[in-house]
Order: sequence, then C-alpha cells, then structure tokens
Amino acid sequence: MRRIAAGTVLGLLVLFLAIGCQMQRNSGGPAPGPLPDGALRVVTHNVHYILLNQTEGRWSRTDWERRKPALDAAFKALAPDLAAFQEMESFAGGSESGVNLALDWLLAQNPDFAAAAVGDPATFPSTQPILYRRDRLQLRDQGWFFFSETPDVIYSRTFNGSYPAFASWAVLRDRRTGRDLSVINVHFDYESWENRRRSAELVAAEVRARLAAGERVVVLGDVNARLGSRTHAILEGAGLRFLPVQGATVHFDRGLNLFGAIDHVGIGPGVAAMGVPMVLRQAFGGVWPSDHYPVAADLVLTPQP
Repeated sequence: MRRIAAGTVLGLLVLFLAIGCQMQRNSGGPAPGPLPDGALRVVTHNVHYILLNQTEGRWSRTDWERRKPALDAAFKALAPDLAAFQEMESFAGGSESGVNLALDWLLAQNPDFAAAAVGDPATFPSTQPILYRRDRLQLRDQGWFFFSETPDVIYSRTFNGSYPAFASWAVLRDRRTGRDLSVINVHFDYESWENRRRSAELVAAEVRARLAAGERVVVLGDVNARLGSRTHAILEGAGLRFLPVQGATVHFDRGLNLFGAIDHVGIGPGVAAMGVPMVLRQAFGGVWPSDHYPVAADLVLTPQP
C-alpha cells in the first residue's frame, strides 16, 4: 500500500472540516418566529436514549446532566403546541423501565404541558411520548402498535428480529376550534430497508383507516430516509403529503450537516401548512441537546370537505 504524506493527510482533514463547516452554514433553516394566528406548532425531535448503567461517556447519566438544560432550552425556543419525541428512553438493558429521565425533566420544567402516548411501561411503551400544551389541546385517545408480525403485542421484535420499534399515537382536540388531530409518532429502522418498508406499510394502513373515518392526520418522526425515498412513497400512497424540510436534521452530536433531512412532518387532508418547516440548528451553552435537530412546522386544522 502506498504511503500518504503527512501533509496530504493534514490537507485532507482541513478540507473535510472546511466542507463540514460550509455545509453547516448552508443548510440552516429559518429561525422560529411567532406562531401565526390560528396555527398549531408541531415539533418532532429524536433526543437519543440515556444509558442508565453507564456513568461516564456519551449518552451516559453524566452526559445527560450536561445536556438536559440544552434540551429544555431548545424546547422553549420552539414554543410548540405539541412535540413528538423519539428515543426518549432511559435504557437499563431490558424492554421495560420505570425511569424516563428526559420526560420527567421536560415536564417538570414546563408545567403547562402534559404527556400523551405514555402509561405503565408494562402495558404502554412510553419512550415515544407526545407532549402537548394543556391550555390549547385536550387529549381524547392514545395508543401504540409495534413494527412487527404481531403489532398488538407489546415489545415484540421487528420483522427481522431486531430491537422492538413502534409507533405511538394520540388524538388531541384543539380547544379553540373543537377540531381533532390524530398524531402518529414514528421511528423507523436506520439500517434495514425491509424493516423500514414493512413498518411504513403498517403506518400507511393506520393512516388510511383514519382518513377513511374522516380524521385529520399528521405523522411526525425519525423516518430514517430522505424525502423522495421509497419509504416516503409508501406513506404518500396512503394520502399523506410530506413538508419540504430543508437541509440536515441529524448532525452526529457535532453540528456536522452531511446529508438531507431524515426527520419529517407528513400531513393529510384537513391539515394545511403555513410556510416551510423550521429546523433548530443551535447549541445552547455550547451543548447540543441531541444528535438530531428538532424540526417544527406550523399547521392549521381546516374544515373537512
């Protein structure tokens, strides 16, 4: 193998960092602004799980203490009416855990909010909660289904036998208009296309059933695929339209924006978007809240045809 001169290696490293910085600048989205009259602001954010049995290092308990103020600061900066979270899990090595440090922290810091899509971990997987502003929204119903051959069996493994993954959902009523919104919160497999495909097909079936019943539907979450993918096509075939999230939404906990958005907002009939989604690409006190940026969209619930 030919040797590469040290100067060449250094030059390549500098070039890589320059490209990364340039991509970070060029992929910025609009800053969150005031909420338009009559709109609801929805957010999706993958916040990365916490390793309860690890005291040091990335994603450990110590790391959580470092980044939890940043997570709350990002939440407050976006000022959502509802926020769907993925990987909001305090992982102790099993399927169930009675501890959810991130959820407890955000609720304690934001008493105007309540959590939907949560419950006793023995009967309700609570690692994909949907927080909602209590003076604006009222919880009507909630549930879950797993991306599995047995979607109604809690913590059932995915189609290829990998870790359990699921969709959480909640039906919320807008107190101002009396209109309901069905929110489906997803986190698809980042590695297996087959898992993503079959998971998307389950979500698409759920969307079709809800739309056929006259419901307004929004799908939020970490789709682990860029707009225009086959995963999106399956969901679009069920009647969703995905909003054009600009630039990166995952940054590797480094602020590196290397490819397009994988966190998305899909809306069905009876839901209109006001402007383009916002991506909050900001560290707080020099700390990133997560390895993903939160994505926000302002939506209006329109009369059903």
